[in-house]
Amino acid sequence: MEVRFNHVNASPGALQTMLKLEGFIKTSGLDAKLYEIIKIRASQINGCAFCINMHTQEARKMGETEQRIYLLNAWREAPFYSDKERAVLELTEAVTRISEQGVPQDLYERVRAHVDEAEYVAIIMAINTINAWNRIAISTGMFPEQQ
Repeated sequence: MEVRFNHVNASPGALQTMLKLEGFIKTSGLDAKLYEIIKIRASQINGCAFCINMHTQEARKMGETEQRIYLLNAWREAPFYSDKERAVLELTEAVTRISEQGVPQDLYERVRAHVDEAEYVAIIMAINTINAWNRIAISTGMFPEQQ
């Protein structure tokens, strides 16, 4: 595999824009571990090996368990996620695949049972941000380094 080009060198302004999105999420009050599981799940859906690799490593550094990381792609069948995490993971899938069915009202209500409007917006921004990073990484041919 070969990187197509270095997107940071090609457009530093694009990177700065993405970092502003990350900055918003960091100041939003969104739980950092929840953000990492959002990043991993969206990256799994999008098939972004670079981002899956990066965010599973970050989740481990934050104390996330191997079991919860490994089972994210089957979270519905795994008893290790809270009701809030389940709702957020389902929302992550719906927003990542937004063209399939949008965000159904019942899903919105399940998420809102756990979060206020401000946190809901932060979660949506988190999902949008990782989806943008995935698309940048995939489009420019980024891949994880073998360890």
